[in-house]
Amino acid sequence: MRTNIRIKKLKEKAILPTYGSEYAAGADLCACMDEAVTIPPHGTVMLHTGLAMEIPQGFAGLIYPRSGMASKRHLAPANKVGVVDPDYRGEFMVAMHNHSDEPQTVEPGERIAQLVITPFITADFEETDELNDTVRGAGGFGSTGY
Repeated sequence: MRTNIRIKKLKEKAILPTYGSEYAAGADLCACMDEAVTIPPHGTVMLHTGLAMEIPQGFAGLIYPRSGMASKRHLAPANKVGVVDPDYRGEFMVAMHNHSDEPQTVEPGERIAQLVITPFITADFEETDELNDTVRGAGGFGSTGY
């Protein structure tokens, strides 16, 4: 499945998202800043991409960590997964959190997160006094095993 995403560069140095392989689900988002930014241990910094996008109605942009950056440098979005609604037209930003005990430096143009464009369903929430029974019932965290 493919769809067109209109992108506006807000800064000349901004880099359009790119896919790392033919079958990649996420397109890499790159940092767009004039100089390197150091994120202190256990700190969070807003990183600019210099991009605004027009996500089509019925789709959302999900901003996930890049696996290598998270596993090797302990850097990942502070909110775990960013959700970009189709009516948002501002700059895409990544609230990058440093989970390590060492400062981490992000360079201009570095790949900082990945963007997945996905369809979504808008629910009509209906209040009721009763819900259908299931075998699991109200069993919560860990109720089906580890």
